[in-house]
Amino acid sequence: MKAGNTHTKIARHIFNLQGLVQIFAELLDCSGNAANTKSRKSKGIGIGAGCMSISANYGPPADRSQGINVIRTAYEKGVTFFDTAEVYGPYTNEELVGEALAPFRDKVAIASKFGFDIEGGSGGLNSRPEHIRKVVENSLKRLKTDRIDLYYQHRVDPKVSIEDVAGAIKDLIREGKVLYFGLSEASAKTIRRAHAVQPVAAVQTEYSFMERDVEKNGVLQTCEELGIGFVPWGPVGMGYLTGKMNANTKLDPKTDLRATFDRFSPENMAANMPILDLLKRFAQRKNATPSQVALAWLMAHKPFIVAIPGTRNIDHLNENLGALNVQLTPADLNELETEFAKLKVHGGRMNEMQMKVVDQTV
Repeated sequence: MKAGNTHTKIARHIFNLQGLVQIFAELLDCSGNAANTKSRKSKGIGIGAGCMSISANYGPPADRSQGINVIRTAYEKGVTFFDTAEVYGPYTNEELVGEALAPFRDKVAIASKFGFDIEGGSGGLNSRPEHIRKVVENSLKRLKTDRIDLYYQHRVDPKVSIEDVAGAIKDLIREGKVLYFGLSEASAKTIRRAHAVQPVAAVQTEYSFMERDVEKNGVLQTCEELGIGFVPWGPVGMGYLTGKMNANTKLDPKTDLRATFDRFSPENMAANMPILDLLKRFAQRKNATPSQVALAWLMAHKPFIVAIPGTRNIDHLNENLGALNVQLTPADLNELETEFAKLKVHGGRMNEMQMKVVDQTV
């Protein structure tokens, strides 16, 4: 597979049209999934696959064959965008995604991320240009590919100017090793600075029915203004909005990051139940599940949003994709917003250590 293949030509041709969402539309058009293409285009494409939880952070890793089966089943059902990162595992999730997608690599888009000092063992950040050039080669090998469709800076490194980071990615794009540049958990100001050097195709930040920071800090508005795709991670509240968690849910701090998050304390999970109850009421109306309503809300909210719910379970995968069939009318959306405004979200997004590396530059 060389950088001049059909997939790459399509991607380069469409960058200046409608950013990331247009990329997905083109991929769906060439994937042969005509029925899914028609359905998804009418809803703004909408759903990719977050692969992290198969290998790390939300419990012990799944069996490798199970993970491959889930990823390949997602593709068979029309999913063409798969999200991973070098730090997931670390490394094991990229290896899993690479193996799972190898048979149809040219029909999918793979997103990965750089920016942590994994080899140094510090757990800190490292986005120095020379480090980026080194780790991209390692990610390419693990992913069994010659290019990464979307390469995010995982967290903004305050010790390296974002202009230098964008310049390093610009060089990789010229070489064909990366097709598009993304930012994860970046502030609106940082996004604008990076975009001035190398166009940003997508921004990834936590966003869900219960987590609305990007509506208040200018990130979502900046993406809309600049024509940047927005990829919400945690689109079902890191699992809370599925309705399968409550105050009695036990999370192992050795394998599950959520165990250290304030929002997942027993007290806050109980206190946030009114939010889940609101989604359940709408789910009953729509013959859907709470998570399907939460995903449908995101897709209806902005046309440039592509959510990446994660799962290691085929039933949950089917449930996530079922959100494509949930129609929320303008009246539904207004009612959801009115009712949500009466509620309070208890607990912060992540723990103190995690939030320290979230860019909040004003």
